[in-house]
Amino acid sequence: MRTEILKYGRIRDLRNDRGLTQEDVAKVLNVKQNTYSQYEIGVVNFPLDAVVQLAEYYGVSVDYLVGLTDEPKPYPRKRK
Repeated sequence: MRTEILKYGRIRDLRNDRGLTQEDVAKVLNVKQNTYSQYEIGVVNFPLDAVVQLAEYYGVSVDYLVGLTDEPKPYPRKRK
């Protein structure tokens, strides 16, 4: 039984809505395009640090990326 951890379509939609290619997002995550493609289609699960990077990059919450909420707005974040 396969359990879907991330809403991969949501990640693809965020990328497409911003006019980005898989290569563009792969560079943000410091991975190869084919690795990112595997993340997006669900062949390989995203590592947690990549989920956090994507949430920060897109300005959405991790909960939104993983499908725990339909509200993309993140909680206030700690300053680094």
